[in-house]
Amino acid sequence: MSEDLCYLTAAELADAYRAGRLSPVEATQALLKRIEAVNPIVNAYNLVDPEAALRDARASEARWKAGKPLSPIDGVAASIKDIILTKGWPTLRGSKTVDPNQSWDEDAPVTARLREAGCVIIGKTTSPEMGWKGVTDSPLTGITRNPWNISTTPGGSSGGASAQVAAGLGPLAVGTDGGGSIRIPAGFTGITGLKPSFGRVPAAPLSPFGTVAHLGPMTRTVRDAALMLREMAKPDVRDWFSLPYQDIDYTANLSDGVKGLKIAYSPTLGYAKVDPEIFAAVDAAAKQFAALGAIVEQVDPGFADPVEIFHIHWFLGAYNATLTLPKEKFALLDPGLAKTVEAGASYTTKDYLLAQTERSKLGVVMRRFHQTYDLLLTPSLAVLPFTAGRLAPEAMGDAYWTAWTPFTYPFNLTQQPAISVSCGFSQSGLPIGLQLVGPMHREDLVLRAAAAYEATVDWHKHRPKLPA
Repeated sequence: MSEDLCYLTAAELADAYRAGRLSPVEATQALLKRIEAVNPIVNAYNLVDPEAALRDARASEARWKAGKPLSPIDGVAASIKDIILTKGWPTLRGSKTVDPNQSWDEDAPVTARLREAGCVIIGKTTSPEMGWKGVTDSPLTGITRNPWNISTTPGGSSGGASAQVAAGLGPLAVGTDGGGSIRIPAGFTGITGLKPSFGRVPAAPLSPFGTVAHLGPMTRTVRDAALMLREMAKPDVRDWFSLPYQDIDYTANLSDGVKGLKIAYSPTLGYAKVDPEIFAAVDAAAKQFAALGAIVEQVDPGFADPVEIFHIHWFLGAYNATLTLPKEKFALLDPGLAKTVEAGASYTTKDYLLAQTERSKLGVVMRRFHQTYDLLLTPSLAVLPFTAGRLAPEAMGDAYWTAWTPFTYPFNLTQQPAISVSCGFSQSGLPIGLQLVGPMHREDLVLRAAAAYEATVDWHKHRPKLPA
């Protein structure tokens, strides 16, 4: 029964709180018990604060009893990725270079909004050092593992968040996505991960990776992502890049379906090599969208692989993240991050300006593409989850993480909303994800299409069988 309780969605929890069938305190106690048992196996959390969580839960319980919840997710447990500021707790960024013994007296905007919504903040989730790669391990917190097969990676850089949600250690998690860091781990662990349009969710301080970096919800269902996004997207003056605030109820049109929508299905984007099992699962999902009434056409968006454009932005971001590190602390960095920083240091101003120009051209290509097509459907990833602790699958040798994530980083460059949802499992029982990409500022459309598909399948209801 306690496991069943831990796998309730945020929407189900809120319904139970409203009806008095369950209290936030009971739900939080069950989660804390499960975290104690399961977290040592998957390493999803690097910090858990039971006392603070139960204090939040008791306050929420009183509000629900009084009929005055702060939001539809009041009393629901949430986690914060450990590169996002959280008042009272150290934000270590997976790095031995960060001194935990300092004043931690500020919440980032997203942390503040979830507190104001009445969420029970359970703790901080693991990240690779400074969020630099598409898997999750770091010199500080070790290797985070995929609940579906603990010998494999849950992806990254929001791998702790994805492992948390998939393993039933909390229904809501905040992730960040600078090149796929929400959608990669969502695809590898069979959960829902939404990268909203850039600026939709305020960020402060701005990521050192700059204008490719987004914040978004990671959940088990599309409805929970919609509920969470509404709270996360509330305004904060500290982010001067943020979009003008719109009070959008992202759950309002979730059941409107996809009939009549024009969906471009691109299984390779015209350049990617995709695992056959992934190809088959996403192809079946494309047919399902057509069966639901969408007009599905197999067509590529029409751009060449922008990996070099992305690398210039990403490597310079890593260089920016470590600019002020003294030499003795630089020596403590993950060796892979250190190499990325060194690559960033080699770029010239001319390189960056030319990359910016090419990035703008890519953005125009996609703006024009969405004049014809409402959505773009692709695989989330080109490969299945591989051995934990590696940067790439064994068959790729020492390849950089972008070699197996060709579907994610293009849409950080273009800043569009994109979601990953589960569309099946491999023969070996590993999750497979599909990605839906929408026009700028149309998170509502992306969520609506994802919900239409989710309503016809039960992939999101499957649970991993963790070792005792």
